[in-house]
Amino acid sequence: MNPSIKPLTQDERLSFYDVVTPHLSDNMSRNIGISGLRRFNKTGKLIGTALTVKVRGGDNLLVYKAMTMLEKGHVLVIDAQGDTNNAIIGELIKLDCVRRGCVGFVVNGAIRDVASFADTPLYAKCVIHKGPFKTGPGEINVPVSIGGQVINPGDIIIGDEDGLVSFSYEYKDELLTLAARHAEKENAIKEMIASGAEDQTWYTALLREKGYL
Repeated sequence: MNPSIKPLTQDERLSFYDVVTPHLSDNMSRNIGISGLRRFNKTGKLIGTALTVKVRGGDNLLVYKAMTMLEKGHVLVIDAQGDTNNAIIGELIKLDCVRRGCVGFVVNGAIRDVASFADTPLYAKCVIHKGPFKTGPGEINVPVSIGGQVINPGDIIIGDEDGLVSFSYEYKDELLTLAARHAEKENAIKEMIASGAEDQTWYTALLREKGYL
């Protein structure tokens, strides 16, 4: 069990509020990001700092310990090894985590009480009614592998309706700058489309380069 990394400040979290995950993904070689998890919340955006937990499939004893280590701005990232036979978290854990300042959940496994997460960011593999075992073992604040992505304690987690990305804090400012440029580029393309111009150079230029026009 390792100490938690200090979460993003409220201002740092707000700096990502209007940044969509595709703009982050496109600026990370379109090759970095979490796949295979579903978004179960209907509203809300996930922006926070990873507090990681690795548990035996179907067992959440060490999740309880991790809950006592949460600070405002943490995302509880649980690697339950992809097991979908038993739910790792449900409404009661959600309520206490939110009370402690947790801003969302990423679960490489199953969850239950899905309706209670409608307004609380949650990404998981599936829903099942069967509850977890509570015998251990587990690890806290260690690197975990979820959906093809290694997530380290302290990584920034961003999640919206398009999915999840994670990255080291050291790349925060660079990615904010690149994502802003990307948004400007797409806004210019939207203006070109709206103009009705016959030659939409944002893609016809590529077709010409490849010999298709």
